[in-house]
Amino acid sequence: MFKSGFITIIGRPNVGKSTLLNSIMGEKLSIVSCKPQTTRNNINTILTQDNSQLIFMDTPGIHKPKDKLGNYMVKSAEDSIRDVDLVLFLTTPEVEIGSGDRYILENIKKSNVPVFLVLNKIDENPAPKVAQTLKNYSEFFDFKEIIPISALKEKNIAELIDLMVKYMPEGPKYYPDDAITDKQEKFIVAEIIREKALRLLSKEVPHGIAIEIVFMRKDSKGIYNIEANILCEKESHKGIIIGKKGSMLKKISTYARMDIEKFLNSKVYLQVWVKVRKEWRDSDRLLKELGYKI
Repeated sequence: MFKSGFITIIGRPNVGKSTLLNSIMGEKLSIVSCKPQTTRNNINTILTQDNSQLIFMDTPGIHKPKDKLGNYMVKSAEDSIRDVDLVLFLTTPEVEIGSGDRYILENIKKSNVPVFLVLNKIDENPAPKVAQTLKNYSEFFDFKEIIPISALKEKNIAELIDLMVKYMPEGPKYYPDDAITDKQEKFIVAEIIREKALRLLSKEVPHGIAIEIVFMRKDSKGIYNIEANILCEKESHKGIIIGKKGSMLKKISTYARMDIEKFLNSKVYLQVWVKVRKEWRDSDRLLKELGYKI
């Protein structure tokens, strides 16, 4: 019997959703950063095993939106709860259940979908705190399964995968065996560049940037030629991104190129420019051009 289904990973910003997805897949498909609200699009990622196919939707963290991009991110996360076979509610050890988690769980209650409590970062917290968190959540919500994990150290990930397969319905193989994501290569390349910028830039800049892939083509020698723009909202941000004598932009480009070469399994020639697009996060036209379904 072959089992397949759709799973959404949902939780507050910065609880480790993308790290968990990457740990499950063993691939760096979802952007990871220490900064919250990193994921902007639901990323369909596919794990195919001999007897199952699990299709994951990594969602933006639910938060109070400040602009049209924020509204889009929250709507994407809330919409992902519907029409899936399983919800992984991801959180971290806390003494009490916060208002953010309560809000998310109240939304999940309306869906009538099986929900797992996945408690991440257990390796970073004392055992009594972990135990208290598990007790609090189990009393607040009727979870089908409760799994403490460390996504970063891959603790209990294999057990989590087995449990997810157990809850999947009998179904078809939606994607070929070798498919790992339904996103185009351009999308993943843009996300890699954005991740490097998020890691290297100061706090006031990152969520005011987007990546535009202007050109991407493989030549006769098998080398990818890629041209990309980092879009920012202010002239002052442009200076920060470029850095003194271009030092910051060179760092972003170099680190991005290394990961893009691993992803594409090919040599890459990458050129990156910085352009100002004032208030792009509140522009319907620009958001649509960048791939956000407003």
